[in-house]
Amino acid sequence: MGAEAYGLVGFFAMIQAWFQLLDMGLTPTMARATAQYRGGTGNALNLRRLLRALEGIFVGVATLAGGAFILFSEKLSVDWLNVQKLSHEEVRNALMLVGIIVSLRWISGLYRGAVNGFEKMVWLSAFNIIVASARFVLVVPVFIFIGTTPTVFFAYQLMIALLELAILVMKVYRLLPKLTESSFMPWDWRPLKDVLQFSLSIAFTSSIWVLVSQTDKLILSKLLPLGDYAYFTLAVLVAGGVTILSGPISTAVLPRLTRVAAEENGENFIRLYRTTTQLIGVVTIPAAVVLALFAEQLLWAWTGDIVVAHKAAPVMALYALGNSVLALAAFPYYLQYAKGNLRLHLLGNLLFVVLLIPSLIAATLKFGAIGAGAAWITSNVVYFIFWVPLVHVRFLPGLHIKWLTEDILKPLVIMVPLAFVMRYCISLPHNRILLFVCLVLIGIVLLAASALGSELLRGRIRARFILKAGSN
Repeated sequence: MGAEAYGLVGFFAMIQAWFQLLDMGLTPTMARATAQYRGGTGNALNLRRLLRALEGIFVGVATLAGGAFILFSEKLSVDWLNVQKLSHEEVRNALMLVGIIVSLRWISGLYRGAVNGFEKMVWLSAFNIIVASARFVLVVPVFIFIGTTPTVFFAYQLMIALLELAILVMKVYRLLPKLTESSFMPWDWRPLKDVLQFSLSIAFTSSIWVLVSQTDKLILSKLLPLGDYAYFTLAVLVAGGVTILSGPISTAVLPRLTRVAAEENGENFIRLYRTTTQLIGVVTIPAAVVLALFAEQLLWAWTGDIVVAHKAAPVMALYALGNSVLALAAFPYYLQYAKGNLRLHLLGNLLFVVLLIPSLIAATLKFGAIGAGAAWITSNVVYFIFWVPLVHVRFLPGLHIKWLTEDILKPLVIMVPLAFVMRYCISLPHNRILLFVCLVLIGIVLLAASALGSELLRGRIRARFILKAGSN
């Protein structure tokens, strides 16, 4: 597509994240209400009424927000983005399509939340794989036979977004419990009253998350030429692989934690909480270490462009490590979400954003993308060190030291020194394909080393071998 066109793709991803400010905590509220219904603390009629109320809000807000984005697309293309090669007409048309696509995908989030609450994780995972493949793999034939302009790319994304929304709507209505009376249900705001406090708590948390994670991208989209913004986007995209690994696990665990909390089984709750911590740590930390220590080699193996690799590698390393800390620092939020009490989380995030946003803006303005990456990893480390223990003391007293040492640090004892040995003692090949294969093998070795340090996975592996030996 070219650097500037790819910069528009990065801008599209950033706008999609900012749209979450409009969610107002309603998607997690829908997921939690569905999980509570499955746990026996709700009824079918109230669940359907809540969904209908949320549908009205989502459609109305998406229409207004998407329309506003389309209305200001001309101004964005001229006054905000630093376009040097693409025509402003091409950029404007692409931005108009972005407004429609983001609105549709935002509505889809409501139905994803409902599917998540029903714990249909296998179906949802398969569907997400299909949609992602359609969006970013099947677009290649479109490039080959139609064209590689931003308008072509975003027109194709619009078609996928429409199909995605239609399938999710049908799936949710098949999962909803059947009612004995008429299925027609007029829109009514009253079902929102019971969940308003929880929803607003989530909304505040989500707003802070968007501010923290997207302010740097918004500032750089204005400061950097669109081509250079593409390099930054590439670095953040690859580093985002860490959160892609942790995301499905946390998505699956949230409704299960909520259900176990509703059953008031403290022992099972702690076991599930610690088990998930070990699993996410074992999966995400080796990935982050590989992305950080072998950043330039990995980018060159992927793109074949040494300039791109050199420019994007330092930023990618910082964001990858910051994302791994974020994946673990999110656990106290899961804890409070399941308990239905987010007051401490709100306070912590308020203090966090008051300190972070000014430093993030200052670092980004002074040092550009590198400053943004440094602020990102520093903020996550500070939050993990100082705030996570306070949450554990409040909700699970006596757990934090054990959680930190046994569930997080133990898997690192073998893996981290091994990673540095492999980085500085192994001579990597100069062929791109062989280099990529070597990096994958290094990742697998580090994953295995991390798994051996995990009590949970060691026990599973031991049990598997004992079972296999017994059967023989």
